Amino acid sequence: MPFDFLRRKKSDVATPTATDAASRVRGIPFEGLTEEWRITGKMQLEGRLSDILNKREAIDIAGVKWAPVDGSGPLEDAPGLKAVDPYDLIIVLAGEATLPPLTESERVAYKVHKIAYDVALEVPPFRVIGTVFLYPGSEPDRLLDRATEMFVPVVEATAYLGGTPVEEELDAVLVNRFYLRGIEQIDKRTGERPQKLPGAPLGGISWQDRSK
Repeated sequence: MPFDFLRRKKSDVATPTATDAASRVRGIPFEGLTEEWRITGKMQLEGRLSDILNKREAIDIAGVKWAPVDGSGPLEDAPGLKAVDPYDLIIVLAGEATLPPLTESERVAYKVHKIAYDVALEVPPFRVIGTVFLYPGSEPDRLLDRATEMFVPVVEATAYLGGTPVEEELDAVLVNRFYLRGIEQIDKRTGERPQKLPGAPLGGISWQDRSK
C-alpha cells in the first residue's frame, strides 16, 4: 500500500479564486462621526467592520455624503472623498448589516466567555452609553490604556452630542480609543452611576464595590 494513499494530489486541492474572494466581499453601509462631520457612504469589505478599522489603514468608500455633525445642515454629496482614515473617526455607527452572519452558538459563545459592563464613554464631543463585553480580569478602565485594538464595540448603544441623541439604541457603536477621555460604569436606565442601596453589605465583593 502506498504511504501517501490518504494525501490528495496538488491538482485535487481547490485553490482560492478571484471569484471566491469576491463572494466574501460585502457592500455595507458606513456612517462615521468626526469632531465636525457626519460621513455616510458604502464600503466593500470582507469580514467585520471593526476588524477592518483596527487595521488602521485608509478604507475605500463610495457614494459619500456629509453634513455638519450637529445637524445644522442636510447631507450633501462629497464626490471628492473616496476614502476614510480610521484615525479621523471618533465613533462609527454600526448596525446588523455591518456584521458577518453568526450562528446562534457563535453568538452565545461570544457572550459566555466575556463579562458585560454597562458604561458611559466620554469621547468629546460625544458621550456613548451602552454595554461592553470584556474578558474576565479586564476592567472597563483598562479601555483607557493604549492597545492594539483601536476601536472598541459598545452594543445596544446610544450616542449623544450635547445631551441630544445622535442615534438611539444602535446595535453597536465603535468607539475610537484614541479619543476616549473617560469611562464610568452606570445604570443604563438612568445613564448615571448606580445608587448604593441602604444598609450594610453582608460581606464579600459586591458589584457596586467593583464599580468604584
